[in-house]
Amino acid sequence: MEIAVHPDGTVMVKAPVESDITLIEKKIIKRARWILKALNYFKQFDPKTTERCYVSGETHLYLGKQYRLKVTQGQKNSVKLTRGFFHITCRNEPAPDTVRKLLNQWYSEKAQLQFAESMHRCWQKFRTPGIEKPKLSIKRMQKRWGSLSEKGTVTLNTDLIRAPKECIDYVVTHELCHLKCHDHGPEFYKLLDSLIPGWEKIKHKLELTIV
Repeated sequence: MEIAVHPDGTVMVKAPVESDITLIEKKIIKRARWILKALNYFKQFDPKTTERCYVSGETHLYLGKQYRLKVTQGQKNSVKLTRGFFHITCRNEPAPDTVRKLLNQWYSEKAQLQFAESMHRCWQKFRTPGIEKPKLSIKRMQKRWGSLSEKGTVTLNTDLIRAPKECIDYVVTHELCHLKCHDHGPEFYKLLDSLIPGWEKIKHKLELTIV
């Protein structure tokens, strides 16, 4: 059984379908102190990132760094990152919803490139005879940074593009480790430690950057 506490305060419990509900409840109660400790840890970062307005002067993250928006009206829709600013041009009146869509599209395009490079870097360290390199999928997810499907596809959360490269590599490596170790048992963490010594600090940085 696996218990996870997410930055938004959600507590997720995973257990085999045939598990006894009474046994599950007992294990949750046994971990209650740890769950409360984790919830209090994330609570210290409230309020979370303020609601985005997508107007000039507002800051947005890319690969762990903050950049300000400069929104203008022009001949075509475009997003360019230069000299510490996101220069966003809108063909029509720069409405916040239009700016949001343009920036999210830019993020998605960059995620395709950066995540593919991360997969290449991490696979060079992980590569093991008998295990095929997984396919890469990218989409927005509400509760997870990454996942590994039964068919061997690594899916990464598009929002990871806002985190530093070492955090992206940590998530990719974490999912690659599941190719060998399907749960989060001792062997999993032993493998993760061998690939990324001190991964706990990187995980902490990810949680602080995008909480």
